[in-house]
Amino acid sequence: MSPTATKKRSSKGAAAGGAATEVLAAGTVCWRRVYDEHGDPQILVLLIHRAKQRDVSFPKGKLDPGESMPRAAVRETREETGYRVSLGVNLGTIHYALSGGRSKTVQYWAAKVTAKAEARAKFKPNDEVQAIEWVPAEQARERLSYEADRELYDVFLKLVERDLVDTFSVTLLRHAKAEPRSSAFPVDHLRPLADAGEEQAETLVPILRSFGPRRIYSSTATRCLSTVAPLAEQLGKRVRAKKSLSQDNWDEGDLASLRKLVAKVLGRGRNAILCSHRPVLPDLARELALATGSPLGPYLDKAASLPPAGFSVLHFSRSQPEAGIVAVETYPIKH
Repeated sequence: MSPTATKKRSSKGAAAGGAATEVLAAGTVCWRRVYDEHGDPQILVLLIHRAKQRDVSFPKGKLDPGESMPRAAVRETREETGYRVSLGVNLGTIHYALSGGRSKTVQYWAAKVTAKAEARAKFKPNDEVQAIEWVPAEQARERLSYEADRELYDVFLKLVERDLVDTFSVTLLRHAKAEPRSSAFPVDHLRPLADAGEEQAETLVPILRSFGPRRIYSSTATRCLSTVAPLAEQLGKRVRAKKSLSQDNWDEGDLASLRKLVAKVLGRGRNAILCSHRPVLPDLARELALATGSPLGPYLDKAASLPPAGFSVLHFSRSQPEAGIVAVETYPIKH
């Protein structure tokens, strides 16, 4: 679901003895659904006309220092178009050469523009973007200036054709680094986050927020509740503490309550975060797969094998969740 395309441009050779430098950027393929006079749905895609390059492309831009790809994609979309979006399915990565021996890597996501975002948006032409334009999905490809953009857009079109572009996400999050069990912290579920874990919890906020979480579920363990607390505070949402996500519950062999929670989350069809523990995560991933008819396999093991504060985002179709997991992306968080 995330093929790599290569955009070719003319470029000068690297300076003698100079090392190549990679420039990182991120962007979105923004879309919205409208209805014609007969009530039939149609997908429109947002294209931008850049003044300096005199080309037609998608919203994108370079990462700020210390910024994540997801956060940059959301920020750049808002800065260039005025639209506030949350990220959907990861569409892939484009690589191309720049002058001076440099290279550029751009990662893209699908991003639905809601009616609320459409009403609030205020686009103003600027030095980067001269104009924006909503185009029927089937006409957008031929308007793009670069072949690599067209190849990436083909991934988006396949999702549209299969009615899988409108997705919601379930994020599996492992708690941040906790204090080890010791005489100071003899009760496992009461262990607090270590200093490094508290830093991780703060680092997670802008990245997780990029995926538009609507509900936050957490194990009842202190280290899990503390991991999602900064995000919940910034979003103004309460954390739903669930014993079913706790390691104590898992140790007791109670998978029924875990299965019930998964069914509830999938049934709501809203972006959700589930913060839990290393031993619980593989069963969480497995229950999500089984509940949606997704195949089991190594990709699930990878999605659940997370370091402290690492997370995986699993995307599901809103209209047909039984179609299975549409895409998975995993993020380790370093400290």
